[in-house]
Amino acid sequence: MQKRKLPRDPNSLAAQIVAMSTGQPLPGNKPVEETDSGKNPAAVALGRLGGLKGGKARAAALSKKKRAEIAKIAAAARWKKSED
Repeated sequence: MQKRKLPRDPNSLAAQIVAMSTGQPLPGNKPVEETDSGKNPAAVALGRLGGLKGGKARAAALSKKKRAEIAKIAAAARWKKSED
């Protein structure tokens, strides 16, 4: 589903919130159609499952020394970016 941009005008915002909550389109606006991404939902769920446990599994597999080395490299990269 596409993300909708909310208006800044309080009256328009209120009208859009009511329209969204009741499922009615606003006058003059086309309803946002959901598009089928063509992806297999089971494969998407499986990929998300791997992504959720990836960082924790990697941290558990690394030694304390290796994690410290990675952290030092990351800290150096962050400081380098802020100096530019």
